[in-house]
Amino acid sequence: MELVYLVCSLLSTSITSFLLSLLLPFRLLLRPLFGGGADDDSVVSLYEGTVWHERLRPVHHSFQYPVRYALIDLDHASNPPSDHLSAHQARLISGTTGPVSFLLTIPPSVGYVQNPLSLYYCYDTEGSSQTLKKCIAEVTNTPWGERVSFLFNPNSDVVAKALHVSPFMDMLGTWTMKTNTPGDNLFVTISVNHPEHGDYFSASLMAKRVSSSMHPDLALFFWLMPHKVAFWIYWQALKLWWKGVPFLQHPRYYNPGYRGEAVLSDENLQCCPVFVFETQNNQPAVAAHSTSKHHCFTWRDAKWPWC
Repeated sequence: MELVYLVCSLLSTSITSFLLSLLLPFRLLLRPLFGGGADDDSVVSLYEGTVWHERLRPVHHSFQYPVRYALIDLDHASNPPSDHLSAHQARLISGTTGPVSFLLTIPPSVGYVQNPLSLYYCYDTEGSSQTLKKCIAEVTNTPWGERVSFLFNPNSDVVAKALHVSPFMDMLGTWTMKTNTPGDNLFVTISVNHPEHGDYFSASLMAKRVSSSMHPDLALFFWLMPHKVAFWIYWQALKLWWKGVPFLQHPRYYNPGYRGEAVLSDENLQCCPVFVFETQNNQPAVAAHSTSKHHCFTWRDAKWPWC
């Protein structure tokens, strides 16, 4: 049944994106008449780079693909992304005091969103300078659209795996994450340590800031970027299946308490206290295990028809 949902979803997305792409030239022509509605260069920084993945076991598999990201100044954005945290929420969760919170994400394009990883960079004020203190990761799986959010130390941190990211990986192990302060260059690295396979998987994003004057329209800069990411995800999944990597069911079918188990596993790691916050639609989002003392998790369930 999920395969039927997937095919229908792909067809619906393709039709919608095709129609909206046809309207894109008209929107660009009319943009000067209505002021464009886009944030200025000081609010959105553009990055181009490469995502690289490598799996060592049970078979070797590696690939890379080009990607484009936006780094959005949430404190000054006139149109902050609706499906993400506000600057106030990011500071509340991270416990930082700085007036600056940035979101690294792939914006929607022609009606479609595909964002495996978004990051919030949260700063503290130290004298007259701003220092990056905490990051919030939003990890979203494909095709279910479930999301887990958690805090981590950008200098390097170890987090218990808390989301079924891929049907070719089980729920065992930890994520080791690291990122730098965004500037002319930006990087994010993630590695997976498994109790049986060891350090068997790693992923990275390496990107450079590009001049927004060379790409004045964000709709054109990010046109079909989410679609390309989705294509690469499905294409590589097909390759893994062809190589004989076992296909694993979502843990909700055989272990409904997997989220609580992830929090319990994470209690052996060191980080921050649990958090509770209100989302932008005023629906409460609460960590799955209220006695967690270290890393902070909150989940968003899959949307119809995957729920």
